[in-house]
Amino acid sequence: MTGPAPRFRPESRMAGAVPRLRILLGADHRLGPGKFDLIEAIGETGSISAAGRRLGMSYRRAWLLVDQVNRMFRQPVVLAAAGGAHGGGAQLTPFGQALLAAYRRIEARTRAAIAEELAPFEAELAGPETGPDRPDG
Repeated sequence: MTGPAPRFRPESRMAGAVPRLRILLGADHRLGPGKFDLIEAIGETGSISAAGRRLGMSYRRAWLLVDQVNRMFRQPVVLAAAGGAHGGGAQLTPFGQALLAAYRRIEARTRAAIAEELAPFEAELAGPETGPDRPDG
């Protein structure tokens, strides 16, 4: 006989589990950690090129990802201004800010669910030097 499910313990090693969520919105619309990390970096830097550099991607790759995300929705996620004498820039729209916040909440809830569901198995978590494929395991 089993008892009630253990409560979520934030100090648990399982609470540090990092999900990498990819969300499919129909056949053609895919959102995942790369796009959301880029959107977040644009919000922080005010620049597509600076955000791309921060994430180790070319400006072209960053721009193509922004364009893909903007085309997924009726409202833009990122607004970009062309460079020039006064410089360019980019900013998240209120819609983009709300979308990013929703994704980050989904990640947090997923981490909590992982920690809660895997808590009964935490005692069996192998250390870095043990396990079935290691000499001591």
